[in-house]
Amino acid sequence: MGWLAAGDTYEVALVEGRVVARSASAKSPARGKRERTPPPEIRDRPEVVELQRFAEWLDRHAAECVARVGNWMVSSLPVPTGLLARVWPDEAWQAALRDVVVVGEGPDEVGFLRDADESHGLRVVNLDGETVRLTPRTVTMPHPVLLPDLEELRTFAAESGVVQGVEQIHRATWPAPGDSYGGDTDVVTEFAGAEYRSWFHLSARATSLGYQVSGGRIVDRVRDAGRIVTVSVGMSDPYTEEKAWTGALAWSHEDEYRSLPLREVGPVAWSEGMRMAAALHAGRTVPADGAE
Repeated sequence: MGWLAAGDTYEVALVEGRVVARSASAKSPARGKRERTPPPEIRDRPEVVELQRFAEWLDRHAAECVARVGNWMVSSLPVPTGLLARVWPDEAWQAALRDVVVVGEGPDEVGFLRDADESHGLRVVNLDGETVRLTPRTVTMPHPVLLPDLEELRTFAAESGVVQGVEQIHRATWPAPGDSYGGDTDVVTEFAGAEYRSWFHLSARATSLGYQVSGGRIVDRVRDAGRIVTVSVGMSDPYTEEKAWTGALAWSHEDEYRSLPLREVGPVAWSEGMRMAAALHAGRTVPADGAE
């Protein structure tokens, strides 16, 4: 984006997401020198205001792209390759999609996404370091617990300097317990009892992590094997307690009120639930001496 005149003596532009100004006066010794921010005398000019609004829109757009790709990944949803090709020229979409691990139709069609083109399909780098083309109708961006070569992918990424715009291969994961809990046990208490200074602080921690607070619970909704699973962590009553504590972790199908026995919780829902509970536990109030 080029420089725009803002009055008679300044020009403004969008540089690395920020509105900056420079002197445009031929008589000024600072002609062409870039300012960090527009000086006060031009901050209310329409050119500056519109450019700032555009910068804010770009920030929102970039966040929305990351959120959409993150949802595709957590849900392991099939995504049309044609759609990826259409959005790839957009820098915000490209930043969110670049180096996401995609899986095509065959077991060997796995790699880090590097390009998407409507004529030639997807260009990916596989674990052998080879650049190959994939042309399936759809691909998935699997949740890491569903990637059979996760450790190899992590090693390759570390050695190759791969940085993902959406947290996928380095996302914290927990393996599903299978039958290890046994019976009808339907809650996990491993991360319960995390103390916060107040209900407000606990609620703020939850929302900052992207979760919702509803009905005295912190909740997340996860698609696992085609069904929506509600993951919830209890909260202490804000009306009867000065401080706040996290409660047990539980899972339920969106269309049912009963909690799921742990042995019935799928791998993605289990991992995302444990990730949520662990993140809430990590934000707890820790005594000054570090004692628990």
